[in-house]
Amino acid sequence: MTFSRDEEFAQQLDAKDPLHSFRDRFHLPLGNNGEPLIYFAGNSLGLMPKSAKQIVEQELEDWARLGVDAHLKGKTPWYSYHETLREPTARLVGAQPSEVICMNSLTVNLHLMMATFYRPTNSRFKILMEEPAFPSDTYAIKTQIVHHRFEPREALVLARPGEGEFTVRTEEILDLIEKHAGELAVVLIGGVNFFTGQLFDIPTITTAAQKHGIPVGIDLAHAIGNVPLFLHDWNVDFAVWCSYKYLSAGPGAVAGVFVHERHATNTDLPRLAGWFGNDPTTRFRLHLEPEFIPVASADGWQISNPPILSMAPLRASLAIFEEAGGMESLRQKSVKLTSYLQFLLEDGGSRKRFNVITPREVTERGCQLSIQVQEHPKVLFGKLGAAGVKCDFREPNVIRAAPTPLYNTFHEVWRFANILG
Repeated sequence: MTFSRDEEFAQQLDAKDPLHSFRDRFHLPLGNNGEPLIYFAGNSLGLMPKSAKQIVEQELEDWARLGVDAHLKGKTPWYSYHETLREPTARLVGAQPSEVICMNSLTVNLHLMMATFYRPTNSRFKILMEEPAFPSDTYAIKTQIVHHRFEPREALVLARPGEGEFTVRTEEILDLIEKHAGELAVVLIGGVNFFTGQLFDIPTITTAAQKHGIPVGIDLAHAIGNVPLFLHDWNVDFAVWCSYKYLSAGPGAVAGVFVHERHATNTDLPRLAGWFGNDPTTRFRLHLEPEFIPVASADGWQISNPPILSMAPLRASLAIFEEAGGMESLRQKSVKLTSYLQFLLEDGGSRKRFNVITPREVTERGCQLSIQVQEHPKVLFGKLGAAGVKCDFREPNVIRAAPTPLYNTFHEVWRFANILG
């Protein structure tokens, strides 16, 4: 698409945007001037759907009115509450409904998945990750390695950017898989990198690893609700995600897991078990049925009963994603938003002051652009905040801006670029 720097052009894009009305479905934080902030921080915490309050209040009302009976007699019964999230979540990640379960937090789910899929031997004990990976993933993986009595410095294989580059080439990952094929126990890659915004070639990496019998796991924290995903067709072994970023389910909201059906239906797989992963036909026989019999689906990894108050806002958000047409329509707008922002940043003649380190190809990025600032980065970040822009800063000198298609506008992109310039 041919872009223009004129403000009128941005306004025309908004006027033609079929998703523009969804902005009104979210609460927009206001600045000191009483006007909505330019909120480009959806990659850290998505904005609150207006419908979330009513859904949460309904659960509180059921608790007050029914007490324990709300498990079966609430407006949305608590006992099966997680099932209301299953199908819309499966559509977002490209999965069969039986392959997903919403539960816990992302890092807890990662540990649960590693308990099943990281089964190291003396010869095959290494884990391949990208660098930089999100710190919580790194902490989790290093402790998993130590838990199995290996040394992280020996067991961790890191795919790094080349000299003078910021993103990891797919070829580098594939070369490392080939080089360490007989030693790798798991490949764990972030779907979209938290720092650079790079979208990894998940199907190619998965095929390359599985050719050598290496299971592949994906951290979708920055990918779910951001880019189209087809986990089942890509044959990914497992994936984990949070839902408070692009899914706008609120701080600390329930996370999720994908387990491919070839594993999900295998009840002999080792796992860390809890009572809600047990066969529901015997779940309430409790001490009378002391043996764990896992559900033959992703539910077999569920540990505890559904956390209702952290699931309720996700119901509101998923309904909006469904109404908006899912990731296909959202992706179209997202590509246009980031391409427009890239154009404005480069056309403004400011390359000497900052540099976009996110891949230029739209197929290799989500809706985040990571902007490396050459001089006084924290000063610039502070000025953006004072001017009514809410984005975030990552050490040592990167500002992350994420115009999200559900509630951000082209005119906001235009304003952001002009403020930054």
